[in-house]
Amino acid sequence: MDDVARAAGLSRTTVSLVLSDKGGSSIPDTTRERVRRMAAELGYVPNALAAGLRRQTSDTIGLISDVVATTPFAGQMLHGAQEAAWKAHKLIMLVNTEGDPELERVAINEVLVRRVDGILYATMFYQVIDPPTIVGNVPVILLDARASDASLPSFVPDDHAGGRTAVAHLVAVGHRRIGFVQVSGGVPAAVERLAGYREVLTEAGIGWDPSLVSRGSGDAAGGLEAASALLDRPDRPTALFCFNDRMAMGAYRAARRRGLVIPTDLSIVGYDNHDVIAPWLDPPLTTIQLPHLEIGRLGVEHLLALIDGTFPAGAPPPQVRIPCPLVERESVSTPSG
Repeated sequence: MDDVARAAGLSRTTVSLVLSDKGGSSIPDTTRERVRRMAAELGYVPNALAAGLRRQTSDTIGLISDVVATTPFAGQMLHGAQEAAWKAHKLIMLVNTEGDPELERVAINEVLVRRVDGILYATMFYQVIDPPTIVGNVPVILLDARASDASLPSFVPDDHAGGRTAVAHLVAVGHRRIGFVQVSGGVPAAVERLAGYREVLTEAGIGWDPSLVSRGSGDAAGGLEAASALLDRPDRPTALFCFNDRMAMGAYRAARRRGLVIPTDLSIVGYDNHDVIAPWLDPPLTTIQLPHLEIGRLGVEHLLALIDGTFPAGAPPPQVRIPCPLVERESVSTPSG
């Protein structure tokens, strides 16, 4: 700043007022222009750390994730968080822990040492967790996860409603025998999507047949195995709801190995709207959109409200479920025959 003042032939105080947009109309526009021109020529950059100490803020948000940062599938969460943070003139400090508890502990300490204004704790897929103890007087938000005791604000996909949407779409076009290509294990998303599947079939007067739920690993190989078991039945289903798009990809292969044409002989609905799978299957896959972009954006917006003190004091931590809309493509039609 002293260099700028010397080059502009002005006092350091005047330069400081101009560069901090203070001083009102007492400083002529020609003077302001001279200061800014000299600052640009000299490459002046304000000391953000010093400014932050004066204002008691770092204008930085810490984002601790397991594998979100290295997973293109969940990268939209980071995109949404970045957009909301940038709009509020905040930066995001990101640490990917690869699910290592020790690295996670160190990462949390490191972002706290750097005086972040708040922390986003994100997981790649929706799960119920016992969040790590985060020491420090900063607000914490969970993304794609919720605390088992609901002690922290959380933003997660509404998988129950998403399961309902997928099956209701198949029922609406005339399907009555709908199989569920389900993932093995009891992760929250699997439980909630199954509940939505059962509810829609019951409400439609169809009833649900537990034998039409076939389980496998959550990848294409698991989808191939689970779908094959359903399609080899003499009373095979006319439609399949798949836990995710990777399993749907395996279901496509199972159908083609049996000479079935999608969607003429078999309709398929996936889940996730995985951008490197769903639009590129043949035919393109009708699926449910996971709202990762909205999870990141809304999480940051709520975190900023906590930081600024605009969220009502004493209000319970919100547990927000974000809608998962249907993305219609070409893998669904009315049942043949």
